[in-house]
Amino acid sequence: MTTDTQLPVENFDDIRPYDDHQFREKIRKLVKEPGFEHAVRYVMPGVDYPAFVENLVSVESQEHFQKRVMGPFLEMLVAKTTDGLTVDGLDNYDPGKSYTFITNHRDIVLDASFLNLCFIRNNMPLTQVAIGNNLLIFDWITDLVKLNRSFIVKRDTGVREALEAARHLSAYIHHTVENMHESVWIAQREGRAKDSNDRTQESVVKMLALAGGDDPGDNLERLNITPVAISYEYDPNDYLKVREFLLRRRNPDYHKTQRDDLFSMETGLLGHKGRVHFRIGHCISDELAGAHVESRSQVARKVCDILDRSIHCGYCIFPCNYIAFDRLEGTARYAEKYTGADQRRFNSYIEDQLAKVDVENISEEERGFMLETMLQMYANPLRNQLMAKECTLR
Repeated sequence: MTTDTQLPVENFDDIRPYDDHQFREKIRKLVKEPGFEHAVRYVMPGVDYPAFVENLVSVESQEHFQKRVMGPFLEMLVAKTTDGLTVDGLDNYDPGKSYTFITNHRDIVLDASFLNLCFIRNNMPLTQVAIGNNLLIFDWITDLVKLNRSFIVKRDTGVREALEAARHLSAYIHHTVENMHESVWIAQREGRAKDSNDRTQESVVKMLALAGGDDPGDNLERLNITPVAISYEYDPNDYLKVREFLLRRRNPDYHKTQRDDLFSMETGLLGHKGRVHFRIGHCISDELAGAHVESRSQVARKVCDILDRSIHCGYCIFPCNYIAFDRLEGTARYAEKYTGADQRRFNSYIEDQLAKVDVENISEEERGFMLETMLQMYANPLRNQLMAKECTLR
């Protein structure tokens, strides 16, 4: 593998984060946006907004913004909406190297933010973050995420432009990891796996392999791809996902609105999540060393399999996962993993969440579908972990 070749640098202004030269100008513009003020007051009721603005405009760089503004804000969210944020596998992260962290996707906003908070707590380098432009509903949101070291994934292109957008994105990620020596975060698939049945999309891996030379295995090896498993004890959006499943079951052409996406972001930010755990896996570059004679599709499939196995084995399994599995299977296979109090608490939680589904004329058959769908969300991480560990033992 060649590591000292500098990639040709193209113009990435359309997707890259703002640099420090743009920072002060963009911050001063952002704090004047009514939508931004509304969002701040919504997330932090009682905030002294003029004092908040004064603190914000004194920030001079992205790193300062992430550590001095976003860090405390995320710590507040952890304290208010979780029962603790933990991480293991930090010994797999060499601060002297840059990585492409690929994770399963649980929360639209917080997955990468919480990962970076784990790094802030441990004085480790932070990552740039991939975010789909479908979430950039307002210009001020675009400014906010680009101030927070996010780069843009274009998802509204036509068929002809899609390949060029993918190549451009791949070139930026390679440039960031190889030339800028910064790490990046990207989810294993476009959008969240609403049933928590996490699978890496081949299209994501194929995109990463586009930039560089003609050898897709070498292109991927250069990125130091590292899987990260994310586990949320409870998903505040679970009832919204059930609602979407129900509406799509009634009408296969159902599509969410921008307002639905905004509400999902708000619910994910402020809803209770229970315990949250990140597990950083091993960089997979060594496993790709023999992949250089394979086709792009073969390499992509191999990488997907490696990532899925690592992520599934890395889940933190909570009592609710065991309870959901046993309820669906009609067994007591994992009864020793939870108490009667755990069971009553989870069953009550499920009932309360399903009661929030605001759809008219729900039949008894549909209620059964909703319950099963909700339980599947919580059982699937355990199911996938069992299968991954079985495959590993073979």
